[in-house]
Amino acid sequence: MKLFRSLLICLALAVLGALAWQRLANDQGQVIVSLGDTVYVTTVSKALVLLSLALAALAGLLALLRLPFRLWQRRRQRQTQACMGGGLLALHEGRWARAEKLLLKAAAHGPFRAAARLAAAQAAQARGDGDASAAHLAALGEQADAPSVALVRAQQALDAGRSDDALAVLDAVAGATPASPRAQLLRVAALRASHRAGTALPLLGALRAAQVVPAAQWARFEAATSAQALAEAADAHVLADLWERLPAALKSSPDTVAAYAGRAADLGMEDAAANAIAAALQSQWDETLARQYGLLGPARDIAATTRLETAEGWLGAHSDSPALALTLGRLARQLQQWGKAEDCLHRAIAQGAGAEAWEQLGHVHVARHDDAGASRCYANALRALRGEPVTPLERSLREQIFAAAVSEQRDEHGVPRLPQ
Repeated sequence: MKLFRSLLICLALAVLGALAWQRLANDQGQVIVSLGDTVYVTTVSKALVLLSLALAALAGLLALLRLPFRLWQRRRQRQTQACMGGGLLALHEGRWARAEKLLLKAAAHGPFRAAARLAAAQAAQARGDGDASAAHLAALGEQADAPSVALVRAQQALDAGRSDDALAVLDAVAGATPASPRAQLLRVAALRASHRAGTALPLLGALRAAQVVPAAQWARFEAATSAQALAEAADAHVLADLWERLPAALKSSPDTVAAYAGRAADLGMEDAAANAIAAALQSQWDETLARQYGLLGPARDIAATTRLETAEGWLGAHSDSPALALTLGRLARQLQQWGKAEDCLHRAIAQGAGAEAWEQLGHVHVARHDDAGASRCYANALRALRGEPVTPLERSLREQIFAAAVSEQRDEHGVPRLPQ
């Protein structure tokens, strides 16, 4: 584009020169310059040539006079760039004091003033000097209320545990320009820190589109935010509305389902919690959810029987699951099926359920009025909790084999899997 423009200018000058020469070829005119007693007479063409030479000489003289200043300015720009680059590298390496010093030099002049001040404020904050950081931000003058400065202030407030202050800073610049992805991410973090994760859920769509969170971390970030919103639901209606609006993928995420089920059980929605866990386990097995299935609280006999039957249906595919065995023992104990509860809890202990299974087994012995057996179970629960060896109960070899037995598991090629 520059070459084309230069060619057009040269062609235009050539045309003007040709027209001027055609105009002056027959009559070159006369120019008379009188200065005191001196009179100089020449043609128009010669006068134009002399004037051009004089202007060129004047331009050359001015360029020569400006040369030292231009060289000094270029040297200063190189120094500013070196300070800026060195300061950012020191900031990356964790050399806070050196980074702050170099960045302040870069902020003294040049186009890096605002960026260098912001980075210097971050360096000062990183070395624990909040006053210096605030001074660097205030030194920006008219730019002190810019969105970029607000991001730094909001991050500092979040790091100090002042989520409400961070939200106030972000609200102050919200109407100035469209919110940046970084501002949206900070707002979500501040809302979560202030226990208002439900308000942050509508912002997740924009964050996903902006890709401000790495793709490898997005699923975990979205699930954590959604789980917190569900756990903080004020009542059953809010909880049901949040659950309905969640994407299908999150409704099978273990963290999200666990949060929903826990809050639903707290609000008296045990059946809804059980259905959500069952649906999630149907698509993807998770030990935490299998354990939580037995922790949903007391239920009516019909509901408790249904839960027990549902959990027993998982036993064929997950007979080696200690969480499932523990849940079966809990549900059987709720229905006062002491024999089944004892068998399931011994299976859970054999598969490594630990102190929790021993405690539940102790409850079964208490219900059977076996104080000695209950004491041994509770003592074993305490030993398991401390990491000490437990004292096994007296059981026949057949019962021990039955407790440790699991169904054969095969891979997709039909090859049996070894027990874990």
